[in-house]
Amino acid sequence: MAPSIAPIAERPDHPATVEQRTIQQIPLDQRHGRARDLFTLWFGANLTMLTIATGALCTSIFHLSLAASLFAIVFGNLFGAIFMALHAAQGPHLGVPQMIQTRGQFGARGALAVIAFVAIMDVGFFASNLVLSGQTLHRALPGTTPDMAVAAVALIGTLATIFGHDLIHSFTRAMSWVCGLAIAACFAWILWRNPLPAAAVTPLAIGPLLGAISTSVLWQIAYAPYVSDYSRYLPKETGTRSAFWASYWGCALGSIAPMALGALLGSLFPTQDISESLAAATGRLAYFAIPALTLSIAAASAISLYCAVLSTIAIIQTFAPAWQAGSAVRTSLSVALAGLAVAMALFAGPHFMESYTNFLLLLLYVMVPWTAINLVDYYLIRHGDYDVASFLAADGGIYGKYNVPALSCYGIGILVQLPFVSNGLYSGPMARLLNGADLSWIAGLVVVGPLYYAVMRAKQSPAKSPTDRVRDQKHMG
Repeated sequence: MAPSIAPIAERPDHPATVEQRTIQQIPLDQRHGRARDLFTLWFGANLTMLTIATGALCTSIFHLSLAASLFAIVFGNLFGAIFMALHAAQGPHLGVPQMIQTRGQFGARGALAVIAFVAIMDVGFFASNLVLSGQTLHRALPGTTPDMAVAAVALIGTLATIFGHDLIHSFTRAMSWVCGLAIAACFAWILWRNPLPAAAVTPLAIGPLLGAISTSVLWQIAYAPYVSDYSRYLPKETGTRSAFWASYWGCALGSIAPMALGALLGSLFPTQDISESLAAATGRLAYFAIPALTLSIAAASAISLYCAVLSTIAIIQTFAPAWQAGSAVRTSLSVALAGLAVAMALFAGPHFMESYTNFLLLLLYVMVPWTAINLVDYYLIRHGDYDVASFLAADGGIYGKYNVPALSCYGIGILVQLPFVSNGLYSGPMARLLNGADLSWIAGLVVVGPLYYAVMRAKQSPAKSPTDRVRDQKHMG
């Protein structure tokens, strides 16, 4: 076992102070907050123009009727949020970021590939948010340019990341009220001033419907790698149920409402981009709604950037286990990764919606097997019984540097999805037989979860739990 690392001295965090901790376990006397804080975090984080644009994919890209789009949005988000919220419940119990906890399944170095991918994914989400903010804000505020909007949203999101956990919670809490009012006002205005589109008379295409459902499921699963980052400060007695339901309903409802608005806009204005559609549908209300929903992009960007920074720190710490990164490191990495996202946003191509759709689907293929492994390990194999000190040990402690069974199951999980893949980049043979229906995420969940459970049960010693083995090691030492 690696020697114990002295904790960072700090006072409890507050929105007006810079968070001092990064990937270290949060001590019990530093825990604060309530489960309902998770509801406003995920509710406010989803009330953005990007969520609206994702809902518009149902009618503008998948060409579904409004009724079919609403079904896909509601079903996909309610189902996908189950996995997202199960990850959230791990935070109060373990007190560490999600990607650090992943070392308990994959090993200290085996987790590197997953952590690196998550960092790349989050920078990509940040860039996607910035692209859309640049496209929308300048239309609502005369005199602004897309580049000015990108810079403004990036600055606000980066500052929130630098201040850290508590300010991000406060930011999204405010956005819950401001953007919730904006979404409600947009619905009321549009339904009052615009007749609903006529119901489609063409047969329902199963492939596009499943594609829209997959997009909504992915929207939720994409949060899974960093849900615990925002629940790890909660008191341990918060419990699994409270953290689960607060995160579940916050993220599900916060996603369904703006996605439904996007689907409605896509059905009314199928040939326009989302910002033009919203402006055309809401008239003068757009001068309030678009800036509010664009400002919330900064909150969502901060959530993504915060995870990217913690993941980057975790990668470096793997090779320097005694290193304790604090607020100065998080500040430097926040600025560097935000700069990378800004560069990506400024050079984004003209076909943003199509590229964004393919980006979401690619995330699905690599995050589904990780989600299955993490949840099966936590809830069915170890029942939340982990040795947290081993997460930060140079040799991985009782989890070792590599967990070959987990890595093998992860690789198999990606491979079994390929025949079912259907997107603008590639369509597998099973997807073609199913008329373009993308069932890859179902294949990944159904295969990887049971496979990992069987493999780990066969490998696991029935005699002792992780904490028992650590206790024995200390006694022998």
